[in-house]
Amino acid sequence: MKIILSRKGFDSSSGGFPSPVLPDGKLLSLPIPIESESLSYDAISDPEEKSYSRIIEALEAGVHVENKGVHLDPDLVANVRARMTGWRPAFGQCGAAGSHLDNRGVSEGDLFLFFGGFQYIKTVAGRLSYRGGINGFHVIFGYMEIGAIVRSNAEVREKGWLLNHPHAKLEWANDRIYVAAPNLSFHSKLPGSGVFEFDEQLRLTKKEEFRRSRWDLDPRVFRNVEISYHSQASWKDGYFQSAGRGQEFVINANGGVIQWASDLIKDCCLWSD
Repeated sequence: MKIILSRKGFDSSSGGFPSPVLPDGKLLSLPIPIESESLSYDAISDPEEKSYSRIIEALEAGVHVENKGVHLDPDLVANVRARMTGWRPAFGQCGAAGSHLDNRGVSEGDLFLFFGGFQYIKTVAGRLSYRGGINGFHVIFGYMEIGAIVRSNAEVREKGWLLNHPHAKLEWANDRIYVAAPNLSFHSKLPGSGVFEFDEQLRLTKKEEFRRSRWDLDPRVFRNVEISYHSQASWKDGYFQSAGRGQEFVINANGGVIQWASDLIKDCCLWSD
């Protein structure tokens, strides 16, 4: 099995600040803005029915997204927007990142673990604000095992519900959509996709480390497995230096890495498909 650490959501170049770890522990990954998208931040909401635009404005980080187009991908949570019948969680990729996944042999049965920059949020006088600045840290916020890979417009039309996905037109170079499996192949009682409530197990960035690219991977589990865009030189004194380039880091997983991923999902899954 391959496990793909996939970087998604707001960052320094798209959005400009971290996604929030809400006061109740929910991880709310903020999807990036893309002007050409017809879906707006006003049209998507968290499970408490607050629009993403309202949440972003409440953070008072100087970013205004009202009426802006949003690239809702990965699309993992059913009640975030209105759905067509038969909806399944899905994730699209294209271009160089898509080629990288192909070159690494990523296919049905492999597992995406989605991560991004997050920061704790506090409520002060009824307003949301970041705790400890906006640099934040990397956290795994969701997962999806690949059940099918859609590469043609005919397949999109056949599924119907995929027409609302941001990659539905398959208009970008090397475009494709990964559709979630109903259940995990390595743990059939668990759903094939879901999102997490914050837990220290999900934190990639080494605790008390200002540079969020310095990760706290257990060398007993990860040192001898291949991770794309990384090498043995990535292991530093006391931390793992994650690469600044690349959206998708593909791990040729052994039993230890699969057990690590399984434990994360069992212990931390909050919402699922």
